[in-house]
Amino acid sequence: MLGVFSVLRMATEKSVETVTITTAYPYQAATQLNAAGYVVAQRKASVASKATGRLEWLGVAEGSRVKAGEIIARLENRDVQAQVEQAQANVSVAVAERKDAERALDRARDLARQKFIASSALDSAQARFDKALASVAVAQANQRAAQVAVDQTLIRAPFDGVVLTKTANVGDVITPFSSASESKGAVVTMADMETLEVEADVSEANLSRIKVGQPCEIQLDAFAERRLRGVVSRTVPTVDRSKATVMVKVRFVERDLAILPEMSAKVAFLDREIPDNERQALTAVHQDAIVQRDGRPVLFLVSDGRVRQVPVQPGQKINDLLALSGVDLSVKVGEKAVAHPPDSLRDGDKVKLAQK
Repeated sequence: MLGVFSVLRMATEKSVETVTITTAYPYQAATQLNAAGYVVAQRKASVASKATGRLEWLGVAEGSRVKAGEIIARLENRDVQAQVEQAQANVSVAVAERKDAERALDRARDLARQKFIASSALDSAQARFDKALASVAVAQANQRAAQVAVDQTLIRAPFDGVVLTKTANVGDVITPFSSASESKGAVVTMADMETLEVEADVSEANLSRIKVGQPCEIQLDAFAERRLRGVVSRTVPTVDRSKATVMVKVRFVERDLAILPEMSAKVAFLDREIPDNERQALTAVHQDAIVQRDGRPVLFLVSDGRVRQVPVQPGQKINDLLALSGVDLSVKVGEKAVAHPPDSLRDGDKVKLAQK
């Protein structure tokens, strides 16, 4: 009879609810609130030219690293370069005239001291010299203006950074404000990767729980398994009335070249700084899945319609989860465990998922 009862028990499917074996971080117990946002470069520029012309050379591509002042593109500038050469020639002529006027003035002064010429002749020589000095100044100013026109055809990086996008190609017409048809304004957009921050929207009702310098943990969707240290750098002093949120800017404490602008991010605002030994991922399960059997804690894992009893060692409590310390390889993240196992549930029983 006992064997028949065992067969009947094994054949009867029990309806159960399940929870998922997951990973948890100890800092979750210190989390005051969570928010979502995006990685944004606080220093970003659309690099253009003040001059109008055809793009003749482009020396960067997406991902290029550039230094402040480095020439990254050039417009056709033969016409303005010719104006520089003409201005330089005018300076040479003006300087020669100044030297001639200076020699004439010296002679006039000698003759005036000897009373060989009238004072009016000396005044004329002085006036000619003064005019020559002014001509030199004008010629030099015109040369500088011509050089500025050439410099405006050279597009330089405004700061150290990385080229994000290329918005023009060689042969395109570049105008300062892209006002002409079929013309381009910016040549490239670039960002200073040292200024990357996360901009997160926080409900205004939770604003009192945020303060400058508050520690945070940042999770990027692109690297879901990693957690990065952050700190609140500032809050934008205005409320978005359409969403009733305030933008909070979180600075990365740890720099990583893999972090890129516009990445999606989640931010956990903490009530204390988390030491390194508490930042490692732990295998955890909801506390409702752990029960006592024969005086020891166990889980009932669900696989192929049956349950498998596994002894575990509950560790740190993280909100509603319990870390599984000393977990053997038989418990894997992603597996299903029975929630609230009934007293009648035994190893090997057939089960089916309860309908919700």
